[in-house]
Amino acid sequence: MNKVVLKIDGMACGMCEAHMNDTVRKVLPKAGKVRSSYKKGETEFLYDGDFDREKLIHAIKETGYECTDINVEAYQKKGLFGR
Repeated sequence: MNKVVLKIDGMACGMCEAHMNDTVRKVLPKAGKVRSSYKKGETEFLYDGDFDREKLIHAIKETGYECTDINVEAYQKKGLFGR
């Protein structure tokens, strides 16, 4: 499982966050825990395996935002009392 963090330019409100979340879910239906923050300028989600980065970037651009960076890191699920 990987944690994917997208740096997004153009988000300015909660509705922008919702648009980004919907876009990620549309392009990557198996994405989990999708959430966005316009204050941080990023969207993050969990994904198992590889995905088509160009397709995702294009979908984000079509929505009116710009993806400036994609960071993928290994995600370790924490237990019930994760430390």
